Amino acid sequence: MPPKQQKQKSSTPKASPAGAVRVYLLAYNLVSAALWLSVLGKTVTIAGSEGVTSGKVYRELEQYSRLVQTGACLEVLHSLTGIVRAPFLTTLIQVFSRILLTWGIARPFPSTTAHSPAYTTMLLAWSITEIIRYSFFVFTLAGTGVPSFLTWLRYNTFLILYPLGVGSECWLMWSALPLARKRDERFEWGLWAVLAGYVPGFWMLFTHMLGQRGRVMPAARR
Repeated sequence: MPPKQQKQKSSTPKASPAGAVRVYLLAYNLVSAALWLSVLGKTVTIAGSEGVTSGKVYRELEQYSRLVQTGACLEVLHSLTGIVRAPFLTTLIQVFSRILLTWGIARPFPSTTAHSPAYTTMLLAWSITEIIRYSFFVFTLAGTGVPSFLTWLRYNTFLILYPLGVGSECWLMWSALPLARKRDERFEWGLWAVLAGYVPGFWMLFTHMLGQRGRVMPAARR
């Protein structure tokens, strides 16, 4: 699914948490931002020196980015336990889509992923979005106020990152369909079902963010 920048999947608390919960959420978002920053740094460095089709981005980052993304499964637990205000089903679907890409596409099908520019652009879209998102929550939880530039990034970068992320994910899934068919025909049909859900899912989340942008940005300019 599109990069997770919208409110449905967030680590923002329902209210101002106190004590251990606040400390935990602050630490979770801070660590997550740092991990995605490392993914971005490595992706840019390798792609800049070796190119996006060399396969080195995949070789160096496939396992690392997969583990970083797997850590986001905690956000399903956050929603389930109610310590954040993200709807459980929406959070589950969004995390599942990322897990599918990392564990179900990139890992088992290197022949269609390693040398694809879509793998690099997917990591770029994911990492930039997550750095902004988690940093936004860090400032919110710290109670220091969110810097205006970070608010601007959160409610404007999705205009590019959503289409980039969705296009990259769909291309990688599409490319893996023949191999999925050889492995298990049911797997192929499952991927078709996921691809079919991307169009309405993208439109719903993109228009939601446009609505949020329309509300937040005018207030931020005052």
